[in-house]
Amino acid sequence: MISEQTLAKIESLATQVAKSVGVEIYSVEFAGGAQGPTLRIYIDKENGVGIDECANVSRGLNELLDAEDPMGGGAYNLEVSSPGLDRVLQKQWHFERVIGKKVWIKLDKSLEAFGLTNKKLKSAKQITEVLKSVDSSGVKFQIDEEELFIPFTEVEKAKLVFDFNEGKNNKKR
Repeated sequence: MISEQTLAKIESLATQVAKSVGVEIYSVEFAGGAQGPTLRIYIDKENGVGIDECANVSRGLNELLDAEDPMGGGAYNLEVSSPGLDRVLQKQWHFERVIGKKVWIKLDKSLEAFGLTNKKLKSAKQITEVLKSVDSSGVKFQIDEEELFIPFTEVEKAKLVFDFNEGKNNKKR
């Protein structure tokens, strides 16, 4: 594995390249795998990214990583892609961008630990609901008549739930 400091350096380099291509860095991760370690860079912009933008960031970042060598000469695979329709939500701004959309959150504790009294859901450790709001400490959902606040520190995993019907014209033909 690589250090947080090295990952931050890579994210800084990736941000330079992304800006020049007209996209932003969504997230950066480093993981081991059967084909060796992989550095994954997820990029995004308002209306999504295409293969050309991914290729341009990959080329530019490859050059910078070769020149700067933040990982000390170790071999790895570089992948640059979109975070996808069902994107992982990790940072506060990730959640802020999906207010009003369905989000899936997995927790270590039951929803009852966060004050939910709904009999059907209080023992659940995950929830799929429309995100109501976000602040610097966590996320809020409206479940029937109850407001549920979950601190970021308690979120084990979270992702956007893509709705294929969102934005479609619901007129009958």
